[in-house]
Amino acid sequence: MQKLFTYGSLMCEDIMFMVAGHSLPHRKALLPDHLRFKVRNEQYPGVIEDPGGVVEGVVYGNIDTRCWKRLDRFEGDMYSRLQVTIRYPDDGEDMVYCYVIKPEYREMLTKESWSFGAFLRHGKKIFKTRYLGFKDIA
Repeated sequence: MQKLFTYGSLMCEDIMFMVAGHSLPHRKALLPDHLRFKVRNEQYPGVIEDPGGVVEGVVYGNIDTRCWKRLDRFEGDMYSRLQVTIRYPDDGEDMVYCYVIKPEYREMLTKESWSFGAFLRHGKKIFKTRYLGFKDIA
């Protein structure tokens, strides 16, 4: 079983439950040397490598093969699942997977940082009703 660092819509337990098909253990974490930006005309973000940057997120554990298949379909072609080093609030580190925007899709990112708080206030409801990736995970 492996772990996944999430930094966007999947930080929400209910959305992760819909995608994974079951509850997963989770905890807060930081992804160093990356930045998170809004995807143009969407409610979700993408991350890219950037020395000195830091992205707040959530690490989910106990991800099995079936769950990875669902996650890969949900994330689609814009993202690559890569191994990254994250930090936990207690200063521990871990090697986990993260969906990072592919270089050929970076032009889809705006220059505006993505805010989880703004997503919860304004974007989550829109995302849950409009996001087409949900149809691919069953």
